[in-house]
Amino acid sequence: MFGGKVIIVTGAAGNVGSALAAHLAAKGARIAAVDMVKARLDSVVGGLAGEGHMALTDYDLLNPSAAEALVAHVVATAGRVDAVGTTVGGFAMAKLADAGLDQWDLMFNLNVKTTWNIYQAAVPAIRRAGGGALVGIASAAGNRGSGEMAAYSATKSAVMRLTESLADELRVDGIRVNAVSPTTIDTPQNRAAMPGADASRWVKPAQIAEVMGFLLSDTASAVSGQLVQVGF
Repeated sequence: MFGGKVIIVTGAAGNVGSALAAHLAAKGARIAAVDMVKARLDSVVGGLAGEGHMALTDYDLLNPSAAEALVAHVVATAGRVDAVGTTVGGFAMAKLADAGLDQWDLMFNLNVKTTWNIYQAAVPAIRRAGGGALVGIASAAGNRGSGEMAAYSATKSAVMRLTESLADELRVDGIRVNAVSPTTIDTPQNRAAMPGADASRWVKPAQIAEVMGFLLSDTASAVSGQLVQVGF
């Protein structure tokens, strides 16, 4: 499905990012895996099917220049960039009186700024490759705010609006832009944080990866500007 395609996966040492990298590699993609957790990233990349994958740990996606350097390195190494699947993000909750601007800055940086920076850096390369796809992660919480989640919900909503805006802007370049909006993800961190919750209905990282993989593929060539909920 992805034979010959070079795909950047950000947050590739994380739960969803590692699942996405594995899914894409199994279908023939060459992965440029990005994360700042070196030991975990090396392990993820070492376990990928196929050859020619890259483990890239020296690029802080909060820095636009670092994102540009990352894309330049991938192009210099692999010759092209066809798509980006970005999974970097974070979650925090608190009442307004307790949160302060620190929480807002943290959520905006992790959820919006990293997505903006990698997209902005990658679009020229994808355009030169003849078009491709960008797929990010929003959240079902971005559809409607709820108590103690103001910063998280607002920044995930920003990812949604960014997705829609770029889909409209980049369609002339043959670049599709979509996002998945998971419900609660079944991760060790969420199980530890919510020990009494019923995790049987939580969405698994591999399920999210499958949907992201579809949106990154040519099979979804007519799909852009969509926010696809994954989970119930």
